[in-house]
Amino acid sequence: MKRKLRSTTSNLLPVASILALLAIWELVSDTGLVPKFMLPSPVDICAAFISDFPLLWENSWVTLAETFIGLLFGIIIGFVMAMLMDFFTPVRKALYPIVVITQTIPAVAIAPLLVLWFGYEMVPKIILVVFIVFFPVTVSLLDGFESTDRDTINLMRSMGAGKMQIFRYVKFPAALGNFFSSLKIAVSYAVVGAVISEWLGGFCGLGVYMTRVKKSYSFDKMFAVIFLISALSLLLMFGVKLLKKKCMPWENKE
Repeated sequence: MKRKLRSTTSNLLPVASILALLAIWELVSDTGLVPKFMLPSPVDICAAFISDFPLLWENSWVTLAETFIGLLFGIIIGFVMAMLMDFFTPVRKALYPIVVITQTIPAVAIAPLLVLWFGYEMVPKIILVVFIVFFPVTVSLLDGFESTDRDTINLMRSMGAGKMQIFRYVKFPAALGNFFSSLKIAVSYAVVGAVISEWLGGFCGLGVYMTRVKKSYSFDKMFAVIFLISALSLLLMFGVKLLKKKCMPWENKE
């Protein structure tokens, strides 16, 4: 009973804090402490969201398509790079510094170049998402491979297992926790990366929609897009959590 009460309380606290924040926001906007054209109230934002829902829905599918395709390629590239660096020490010494250097380049700085090189279609958006996603996946997987229990690896070697067998039965399962942790970060960054690339050029997508409403000074609609992007990121993170439960059932025995 105590455990159930503790669980209910822990679930209600985040909801209560969010509702309190929204109430304060509504009060600040309605009393005129901050002008409504600068900070629309949550009620105004909800009204804008409902009125523009068909447009938001249409544009969100484009952004999600860019996100998912970029995620897929980013995960594949990150996995292959981590695997190669784990298997071959010279490859790791050559590639790891380059992987780190790529993350010192701001996404906002590289996005205009991608648009210039590849045009205004989906390709530059997908490339930017891949650029953002592959780093956390690569580093987390590599750390997971290296943190595998050495005694287990030595036992497998004594039984005649090769590198690929050790990787398949020992290293890969041991790195799954790291992989899903990095994937939670990657999915949230992927949505943001797709939107950033759409700011700089495109025909549709949430970033393009945000740019249009900003130019018309419709800040209630702009906040509606921001809330939608946050909601999509949270849904994707929740999806990763469910996928982790399916792929790692041994962590959920209790």
